[in-house]
Amino acid sequence: MSPSADDCARALIEVVPEVMQRIRSEIRSQRGPELSVLQLRVLAFLNNRPGVPLSAVAEHVGLTLPSMSSQVTGLVERGLVDRAVAETDRRYVTLKLTAEGQSVMHTALQGARINLTAMLTSLSEAERNTVTQALEILRSTFSSSLVRPV
Repeated sequence: MSPSADDCARALIEVVPEVMQRIRSEIRSQRGPELSVLQLRVLAFLNNRPGVPLSAVAEHVGLTLPSMSSQVTGLVERGLVDRAVAETDRRYVTLKLTAEGQSVMHTALQGARINLTAMLTSLSEAERNTVTQALEILRSTFSSSLVRPV
């Protein structure tokens, strides 16, 4: 008997948080003592979404705008984030990683990838193919550009 859509949803809800926790743990282990976990989360968010507004970052990490602004100021002062005011609306602040911020993220992601690779070497080639195919299916299913309204 094939799994139902509900069975797949249950498995996703159970497994994905465990996988994400491991990935976050591996990335945090690469951050170094000079970055807080919150700051690393901000850098990771900006790494994938350059030019987003401050409000989007605040919403992502769960901080108020004033608290997020304070965190971003610290990252700007350290040369990891560029903050720019939109020419058309001076209330609109956009954020992106600097070259140094990109380097910090690259180093953290590279170290995490090496550690995750070591974990995945215990899988057979067929299992790695299955995982890779399943992830591609999930990517196409959950891609923000393809998500259908409920």
